[in-house]
Amino acid sequence: MKILITGADGFIGSHLLEQLIRLGYDVRSFVYYNSFNSWGWLDSFPADIKQSLDVFAGDIRDPHGVKEAMKGCDVVLHLASLIAIPYSYHSPDTYVDTNIKGTLNVLQAARELGVSKVVHTSTSEVYGTALYVPINEDHPMQGQSPYSASKIGADQMALSFHRSFETPVAVIRPFNTYGPRQSARAVIPTIITQLASGKEKIKLGALSPTRDFNYVKDTVSGFISIMNSEKSIGEVINIGSNYEISIGDTAKVITEVMGMQIEIETDEVRLRPEKSEVERLWADNTKAKELIGWTPAYGGIEGFKRGMKETADWFSDPINLSQYKADVYNI
Repeated sequence: MKILITGADGFIGSHLLEQLIRLGYDVRSFVYYNSFNSWGWLDSFPADIKQSLDVFAGDIRDPHGVKEAMKGCDVVLHLASLIAIPYSYHSPDTYVDTNIKGTLNVLQAARELGVSKVVHTSTSEVYGTALYVPINEDHPMQGQSPYSASKIGADQMALSFHRSFETPVAVIRPFNTYGPRQSARAVIPTIITQLASGKEKIKLGALSPTRDFNYVKDTVSGFISIMNSEKSIGEVINIGSNYEISIGDTAKVITEVMGMQIEIETDEVRLRPEKSEVERLWADNTKAKELIGWTPAYGGIEGFKRGMKETADWFSDPINLSQYKADVYNI
């Protein structure tokens, strides 16, 4: 089985690629073309993994390139997207092109080439602020940012291909994934990189919203479980820890595992518009457990602390920390 991963150069994609290679899968990596010939996080892989890389540099917005990359592949794990919410306020048009039209390109190519499985990546942001908790897959979708609206469109495009053409599509809906290599635009790396850089006062946005944080190893195992399950075709499946924690309490956990004390300053630039802020996310992962046999290894407060310790240790390594700009707000 040959697997194509779009967005393989990113945070979750690089972890997924590395794990699949270690498990012996034959994987092709679709990375974003650039003149620096950078393969994103793939450039940091150990030598034994680099030897197994099959890299295709292109642009998910280009249907020809997407189809070329997919030739000879049996399964597509589609992760390529724009994900930063603040940047979606700034440049929403790019989110439509990348997230919706990019997904359409993947689906069209998969249909024409007869690919046996497409796993499309959704996000818990499509639910918006929880109307009830825990959030199951039947919860209404609410576009509270241009980003979440684009992902709702992409999800519906993927499911429409299954209904219209019997394209074998499954939709994975991870809740807030964290871990090594995550962009500093996300709250956990924002806190850790500021602390690891020696700051005692750190800048954050709203502290009251709650999230269901999912360690990246659990998200990766969710992808693999959905990929290998025939029962997942035509389904939307939450991948979450079923544990809710506020941003403020998350900061406290980070200071605990890092053995540091901090003072938090509210940075107005980091606050979302009032009606755009998602106030509460908490995953119901019953369907994942019952349908595909997936359970989080880092669930609950103890699992969260273990995942946070692994994350903080990685970011605190000077080599890794040097790749981040802790003094600059990354939208």
